[in-house]
Amino acid sequence: MYGHQSTGLLPDDYPQFFSRGQGARLWDVDGNELLDFMCAYGPNLFGYGDAQIDRAYIDQLAIGDTLTGPTGLIVELAEQFTAMVRHADWAIFCKNGTDATSMALVTARAHTKKKTVILAKGAYHGAAPWCTPRPTGTTAEDKAHQVFCAYNDIASLDAAAAAAGDDLAAIFAAPMKHDAFVDQALPDPAYARRAREICDRTGALLVVDDVRGGLRLARDCSWSLVGVEPDLSTWGKCIANGHPLSALLGSDKARAAAASIYVTGSYWFQAAPMAAALVTLKRVRETDYLERIQGVGQRLRDGLAERATAAGFGLRQTGPVTMPLFLFDEDPDLRKGFFWSSEMLKRRVYVHPWHNMFMCAAMTLADIDQALEAAEASFAALKTQAGSLGPVDKLAFLAA
Repeated sequence: MYGHQSTGLLPDDYPQFFSRGQGARLWDVDGNELLDFMCAYGPNLFGYGDAQIDRAYIDQLAIGDTLTGPTGLIVELAEQFTAMVRHADWAIFCKNGTDATSMALVTARAHTKKKTVILAKGAYHGAAPWCTPRPTGTTAEDKAHQVFCAYNDIASLDAAAAAAGDDLAAIFAAPMKHDAFVDQALPDPAYARRAREICDRTGALLVVDDVRGGLRLARDCSWSLVGVEPDLSTWGKCIANGHPLSALLGSDKARAAAASIYVTGSYWFQAAPMAAALVTLKRVRETDYLERIQGVGQRLRDGLAERATAAGFGLRQTGPVTMPLFLFDEDPDLRKGFFWSSEMLKRRVYVHPWHNMFMCAAMTLADIDQALEAAEASFAALKTQAGSLGPVDKLAFLAA
């Protein structure tokens, strides 16, 4: 198994394969029912197997999906998406987040006729050679013309811009600091404004990578929350509630450049995922889904804080409540986190020991209460074993 779906960096008792999903729940191939806080690593926004969204997919599949060209749904979807995202005037649809971020990179270079991009250290923008976090099989040239800064550090961003000189093509920005293994952080408005100012001064394009955070932080681009609009934004995961679809959105400024690049894919014009996306975006616009996932997320955060404190543990919960991350204090190699996560799994709650998780609109207050009951018992189990936990060998690199 490969990529983020591999359990190679998870506790040994975690299931690798699943048989089905419904709402906020998964069943592994052994038949265990799990309350799932990973939501397929983000694509599940309105629940697995949502009847209305899946019906739109199935009905379109019955009349035409992968055809010689797109159906009219691509136009309707582009119109609805750009009407919802304030900075966007056009859209290109693709399949994966990596497709969208790679198109953003090429579009920025086509627009500026420059090469250098600024990225935040530790930020994830996909699995292509230019951005993969694991360099095996890539070359130094694949990651040439990149300058790195620290997220939310204006001085570091200024230094990166100075290093780029007059060759700056783009600044790539995550919607928040959601790096693996470390605390999350919401964007500092001053940092976001400085990124916008640098791009305006140099002619570079500002790219907000909303593949992970899109529609879980805002109905608009996530940096709309700090009053900053990008030139390009990338979307994926949940925009069709689990059906394969991603997008690059852009302003008129970058339209000519986007039209000039060559990008394509045999399945990029599939109509059925676009039908599902139209229903998904309609529900985003017309329901209180965001406020509901914020509510259940806050209930989870408050309840975990109370129970962790009562058990004598420092539990850091950082970032937005809709994308929770749990890390223990004084746990550099995650031995506490691994043990506690395994205890949660024993109680049929699937959490992740080092990656941010996702709330979905199918989660109920009863689900959160189930998770908190499991957490209380798991904290108690950890308390009895905390002094005797062995190292997590598969994560030994963290200690180094």
